[in-house]
Amino acid sequence: MTAPLVVLGDTLLDVDVEGDVERLCPDAPAPVLEVLAEQSRPGGAGLAALLTARDGADVVLITALADDADGHRLRALLSAEVELVRIPLRGGTVRKTRVRARGRTLVRMDTGDGTARYSPTPEAVEAIRSAGAVLVSDYGRGVARMARELLGDRTVPVVWDPHPRGEQPMPGCALVTPSEAEARQLCADGYHGPDQAARSLVRVLRARAVAVTTGERGAALAVEGGPLTRVPAPVRAAGQDACGAGDRLAGAAALALRDGADAEKAVTIGVGEASRFVERGGAAGIRVQEQRLGDRPRTALEVAEVTRASGGLLIATGGCFDLLHAGHVSLLRRARALGDALVVCVNSDDSVRRLKGPSRPVVDVRDRVEVLRALGCVDAVTVFDEDTPAAAIEQLRPDVWVKGGDYQEERLPEAEVLGRLGARIVMLSLLPGRSTTNLIREIQ
Repeated sequence: MTAPLVVLGDTLLDVDVEGDVERLCPDAPAPVLEVLAEQSRPGGAGLAALLTARDGADVVLITALADDADGHRLRALLSAEVELVRIPLRGGTVRKTRVRARGRTLVRMDTGDGTARYSPTPEAVEAIRSAGAVLVSDYGRGVARMARELLGDRTVPVVWDPHPRGEQPMPGCALVTPSEAEARQLCADGYHGPDQAARSLVRVLRARAVAVTTGERGAALAVEGGPLTRVPAPVRAAGQDACGAGDRLAGAAALALRDGADAEKAVTIGVGEASRFVERGGAAGIRVQEQRLGDRPRTALEVAEVTRASGGLLIATGGCFDLLHAGHVSLLRRARALGDALVVCVNSDDSVRRLKGPSRPVVDVRDRVEVLRALGCVDAVTVFDEDTPAAAIEQLRPDVWVKGGDYQEERLPEAEVLGRLGARIVMLSLLPGRSTTNLIREIQ
């Protein structure tokens, strides 16, 4: 099996607001944008990881994500296509919003000040250990600072895509891929064109190869101890949206190096993929679906994880649900309306017998679960064998716990664990006259 590509770097949330401009604001000399669509996607290292994963590669992304709404959205956008290894982010998720009309960017708004905490986790160490190649995608937010410690004496190919406010690439990289603007920052003796910059940076950075990217003209490649090579772009996409082209080039080159290509072959592949990427519309042409709950049945833990990752509100409730009736259905529908997903915790047959007596349940747990799963308002069902759902709640960590009837919160057996988790308890009224006990009595 081919070893995965590991992408190590800073992930941003890119948002494109698309619209039409046909008039000016009446009270200021500013265009009025009629918004037609809004599209979110991962940016930075997240985009590089996503694009290489779509080449069919196994990709692990080591990145810093905040515990905020945009951080949750990034997890939802990425988790279906790449394996995530999360490092804590201090501050808020960096969001870059482009306002665009007819394919042109009118303005970009940047928010968020997040920087990675220096925290090489055991999961990150293990991911690097299993890598076939590593792409360091530096966007100046601190994740690249961990590269030297994480990589140690690893001998796999390392591609470093630098940033003007980022880290100096570590010595020994198989390939460094600065843009002309980034090369200017790295050349301490002044910038005298991409060819000279590539030659100089191979020596200064102690890299095995440096490719200074030059947009639609391709790249200037210098290899340690070898001649300079000009790598032309096979497609000239002048005037088109080049956002994400550098990520595409670096990712494709890293995959090629992993698979045994030399630097010239890897850069040729990278330049070709980047130029075709721009021709197809660049980053603006990418469509990413947030991971959603999808077709049921799914496990309760899967539903909980996906709901949290997408920034949704997880609702949970519990009970025997023996002889499901209109009162149960009403409660479950109203519970589901409180949030984005509903998980039902069901007492096992033994648990019901301990609570209700030897004649219960009337319906065994497999049938009770099957009936509950058939309801459109229920996203998942889990069974617990204890007298209370406390252990299930501990695993699920719901945002809201719903109980039917007139219980006092402090008298609920599960109140302690709910309080510790910070979950809100909501009491919903029951439909009068509807109960399993009444149904059994009428049947008898």
